[in-house]
This record gives sequence, structure tokens and C-alpha cells, in this order.
Amino acid sequence: MEAKADIGVIGLAVMGQNLILNMNDHGFIVAAFNRTVSKVDDFINKEAKGTKVIGAHSLEEFVGLLKKPRRAMLMVKAGPPVDEFIESLLPLMEAGDIIIDGGNSLFDDTVRRAKHVESKGLLYIGTGVSGGEEGARHGPSLMPGGSPAAWPHVKDIFQGIAAKVEDGTPCCDWVGENGAGHYVKMVHNGIEYGDMQLISEAYYLMRTGLGMSADEMHKVFAQWQEGELNSYLIEITRDILAFKDTDGQPLLDKILDAAGQKGTGKWTVISSQELGMPITLIAEAVYARMLSALKDERVAAAKKLKGPKSAITGDRAKLTEEIRKALYASKIVSYAQGYMLMRAAAQQYKWNLNYGGIALMWRGGCIIRSIFLGKIKEAFQKNPKLLNLMLEPFFRKALNSHHRAWRSTVAAAAKKGIPVPAFSTALAFYDGYRSERLPANLLQAQRDFFGAHTYERLDKPRGQFFHTNWTGHGGEVSSGSYTA
Repeated sequence: MEAKADIGVIGLAVMGQNLILNMNDHGFIVAAFNRTVSKVDDFINKEAKGTKVIGAHSLEEFVGLLKKPRRAMLMVKAGPPVDEFIESLLPLMEAGDIIIDGGNSLFDDTVRRAKHVESKGLLYIGTGVSGGEEGARHGPSLMPGGSPAAWPHVKDIFQGIAAKVEDGTPCCDWVGENGAGHYVKMVHNGIEYGDMQLISEAYYLMRTGLGMSADEMHKVFAQWQEGELNSYLIEITRDILAFKDTDGQPLLDKILDAAGQKGTGKWTVISSQELGMPITLIAEAVYARMLSALKDERVAAAKKLKGPKSAITGDRAKLTEEIRKALYASKIVSYAQGYMLMRAAAQQYKWNLNYGGIALMWRGGCIIRSIFLGKIKEAFQKNPKLLNLMLEPFFRKALNSHHRAWRSTVAAAAKKGIPVPAFSTALAFYDGYRSERLPANLLQAQRDFFGAHTYERLDKPRGQFFHTNWTGHGGEVSSGSYTA
């Protein structure tokens, strides 16, 4: 058997097929395998007909087709299937060969797998792949991490098939060791949850509060797409609003308001809790999906729980512009929180993340691609040690300019009983972050009162802890201080 494939892909669902065809378009010879072998023949005889893609009917044949160092990419469901294929491949491959996981794996699993595969003398990559089936076919955003020695052997392939920004720079670069690539992809997905929820709240305010039709909102989103909100998600929202069902009515109005999720947003929130980072907007976006799923309960509650009439009166053009500003300001907070989380993870896991480079990787191909990310890249180019995006001059100016409209939008929604959890929590975070003093002094006093957890004092150096016998009979013994 002649080894002539530059890379092999296992898993012929839509993402795997499209990545293979993308690789073929860029001159790479690809071996394809699927556990259900009949899918291999179907793919070779249909979608891949006329290409140089080589079908394999067993893992042994698949590995035998790969040039050394062998590069085997898994595009299978995250979880046990990844581990099963790794264990099946290890006996068939040699030292220096590379196993690549291109699925949505939890970064902790990637850390474990990289250590295991490296212990066998092989190399491992866990890479985020964003852009959906269209991105996979014509240029995704790729976020590889794992064994650094593997990167030179896949760089040409990955950067060749990745999306490109205006100057031709690929939306793909090395992220970091072990689970760094999948962590950055996880945060990308968390931000994606936030972006989608914010856009949905803007839509809901216009539909429910301002009484706008789908066609009217289509025109608004078309205008927004031409300005500072220009992005893939604004673009597709524009198109969704214009799409008509077979009866000529807006299809969107007929779609059930119960959202699903696959877990990456939840993982992002769990990680933020473990690292002590308040990514409140992404958390609210996850919880909003959970609340939407309680459709039957909400229908019943709507008949029993009272609220105000939802109509917002006033100059519609002015109110729509305020919603736009609220959306943009909230978006800044969302990305600021995402970057706060990545910075905390980099410190925890000893990753040297290139924050401007990550923005570039997200600039094209992926779901959250936008002109906004170009500004983030510029911000970190100017100041690689930037503490928080909200403090960078460009974003600070936008927040200072938009916050009044943002407040007006959130206040109007609250008065009219229109739920905007992402807008609201973003504003609360903004106000909390800019507050020199918060009521946590009372929290600390309460904790010390009932649990002797101690507190620090404003008139003493940080790091000195005190306990007060608040009742006179609690004693002077205190528990150790800790951060939870």
C-alpha cells in the first residue's frame, strides 16, 4: 500500500466531509474513513467524485495511506468516541505521528489526551474549528493547541484551508500547549452565546416593544450591518427576518421560542466559576436558553402572573438607535469578559496566549466574525498587557458615548416587562466594574458575624485580616480566610 495522503480524516458527517473537500481544493491529498464503512463509498462516489480523496475501508488501510509523520484528524462526536478512536489508532501509528481532534471537546479532556498520547511517543493536537459547515467547506477559523512539536507538520495544511482576512493572513495560528486550542474555542462559543442573546433581545425589543414587523426589522438590521455592528450574526439575522414561509408570511414568527444548546456555553460558565471570573453576560445567555426551554411552564405562568403592557411609545427611530447603542455597548462587555476569562486561564494553566492573534483568528471564518474583532486585534497590538478591553481608548470612548442610551433601553424594558437579561447584566457589570466602592463590605461583615470568616479594613494594608466579636459572646476565634 502506497502512503500518499498528506492527512487523513476520520468521520464523514457534514463537518468532516466539508473539511476534506476544502483540503482537496487546496492541493492536499486526503484519506477518508468512517466507522460505518458504507459512508466512505457514498462520499467517494458522490460529494468527493472527481477529487483526489482516497477512501479507506479499515483503520489499518487508513493509517497505511498516510505519509510520515502520519496526520490523522478526528471529526467525530466529542466524548467517548474520541477516546475510542485514539486507543484504536495508537497501536497502528509510530513515534512522531500526530493525532488531531477537530471536534468540540472539553479542554480538560484535551489536556488528558495530550498527556496520554505523548506518553506513547506520539504527538497530539486539539483544535477548535469554527464556521459551521459553510466555514469548513470554504475557510474556517482554526484554533490549534497541544504538542508544540506537531505544529510545523500541520501548519501548511491548517493555514492553507483557513479563512483569510483582507490582507491574506490566515485565521489560524498556534494557540498553546495541551488544551489551549480547545479552551479558546470554548470561550469563542461562549461569546457566540452572548452575541446571539444580545441580538435576540434587540429583536425582541423592536418586535414586542416597538411593534415592528419582520420587514421593518429586516431594514434596521440591514442598516446596522453597514456600521459598527457589521458581523456575520447581524448579517444572517437580517436575512432571517426577510425569509418568508410558503404562505408568504415571515418564517421566524412560526419558529418555537425554545432554544437548544450543545454544552460549550455551559462549559465556559463552569470554567469561569472555577477561575473566579465574572463572565455574567455569557452566564445569562446560557440561562436565557434554559428559561426558553421551559415553554409549557411559561405558557401557564403567562395566564397567572401579571405585568405591564409591553408597548414602548415615543420616536421609533430614536428608540431603535438607542437599542443599537445598547447592543454595541453590551457587546463590548461580553468580549471584555471573554478576554478576562482567557487571561485567568492562561495564568492558571501556564499558557502564553496571543490575545491579538486570537482576535485575528476570530476575524474571519468563524460564527462571531465581525469588524469589531479588528479593533480588538489593534488594541492588543498597541498594548499586549491590556488589563481590560473596556479600558482601551477606542472601546472606552464607545462606552462613554453609548451608556445613556443603554440605560434608557434597559429602563424602558424593565418598565414594560420585556426581559432583556443580557443587556441588563452587561450594564450591571459595567457599573460594578467602574465603581470604586461596592457593598461587599457588608457581605464581609455578615460572613464574619455568622461564620467568623474575617475581613480586611480600608485603614489597614491589604492582606491583613480581622475578626470582630459582633455579639459579645461569640469568642475571639476565627476561621481561616479564603476566597470562594
